[in-house]
Amino acid sequence: MTRRAYPSAPRPGVGALIIHEGAVLLVRRGKSPGRGLWALPGGKVKLGETLREAAEREIMEETGIEVEAGEPLYVFDFIERDAESRVAYHYVIVDMKCEYRKGEPRPGDDADDARWVKKRELPNLDVSQATLKLLELVRFDRM
Repeated sequence: MTRRAYPSAPRPGVGALIIHEGAVLLVRRGKSPGRGLWALPGGKVKLGETLREAAEREIMEETGIEVEAGEPLYVFDFIERDAESRVAYHYVIVDMKCEYRKGEPRPGDDADDARWVKKRELPNLDVSQATLKLLELVRFDRM
């Protein structure tokens, strides 16, 4: 099993942009990295799993929502360093566009909370910079 903290190489991960009835699905991270931040749901890609398969599995595990994953929308590095500047976490995240199929959000896996968030609610939440950047790129404010 590959350890999460202090990896020997970057780890691939996926996130999912799911917009339903004018709201985006966000989770509040319950574990490091990013503990306490609101972000797109997602997680690591397993060996032999496509990005789409990983996104669909991770969203179900983390939120209970069934989605159909589409194309990649955004790619970024998530690097977190410790007090000595050592790389504690390094993920290369591919955010996928996903279509909502069914389900009600519930926190699962490593999420403390999961819910649909309207644009007007974003300033009241501690949202990750990568999530805000993607929402700006897809013009969530005009949806």
